[in-house]
Amino acid sequence: MSTPGSADGALIAPGRGLGLIGVFRHRYLLTLLVRKEVQIRYRGSVLGWLWSYVKPLIQFFVFFIAIGVFLGQNDRVQFFPVYLLAGITVVTFFNEAFANGTRSLIDNAALIKKIYLPREMFPVASVLVAIVNTLPQIVVILTIAVILGWVPTVLNVAALLLALLIIGLLSTGLGMLFGSINVTFRDAQSFVDIVLMCAVWASPVMYQWEMVQGRVSPWLFTLYQLNPITAAVELFHYGIWLPLEPAGGQSMPHMWLFSGFALFISLLILVVGQAVFRRLESRFAQDL
Repeated sequence: MSTPGSADGALIAPGRGLGLIGVFRHRYLLTLLVRKEVQIRYRGSVLGWLWSYVKPLIQFFVFFIAIGVFLGQNDRVQFFPVYLLAGITVVTFFNEAFANGTRSLIDNAALIKKIYLPREMFPVASVLVAIVNTLPQIVVILTIAVILGWVPTVLNVAALLLALLIIGLLSTGLGMLFGSINVTFRDAQSFVDIVLMCAVWASPVMYQWEMVQGRVSPWLFTLYQLNPITAAVELFHYGIWLPLEPAGGQSMPHMWLFSGFALFISLLILVVGQAVFRRLESRFAQDL
């Protein structure tokens, strides 16, 4: 007779599962968890899903006026609204997935202590919920871009998908890493809050990458390019903003090369996050 979490009927140590493999073997439970989180988000709301379209538009107009009008970015960057919203979409996806993934184990403490299920399911579900909540933002920006004459190529669409893949892998790995640490050391949440606060400024969202290149040394600019969020933001700019042919618009040097590095770094963080998660997993029920 097989036991929960076993692949072929073999007994496994309590509190230990099959990792991410176990999550996808319980796809139905994962679907239920994602559906529950999405429904909770809009429970008791009159507008419901409409808020997913209203919020990014309001955020866009706030930054558009503050950064674009008051600081003059609208005059410096053609199609600045599209440029800005593309970067905000990527950073918002990362921030929501990472923050919710870090809190996911704490928020589901009662469920973790009562029944067995792959614990990685909670940070993974957080990323999937973030994807669901990001889709309306992508619809908004693509609609604006189409109105302005956006005609994408296959490479433009591939850049958008690669950016989402990079952020998805990165936030899953970080969510498992800090989520597992946060069970025992709640200071991890405060550290994550600081990272999220800096994320929007650590990548070319409010400004262009040329402003960084002209003010830092080459090795520091290389480190800037190695930031997976920077690569993902630039991929979104390549996929949505550059097809509008803005005056003076250009991709970051070696964008595809650094996008490959970003994908590798995200995969590495995913492996490290899974390793730390499995190392601390047996203590979850006790520490929670």
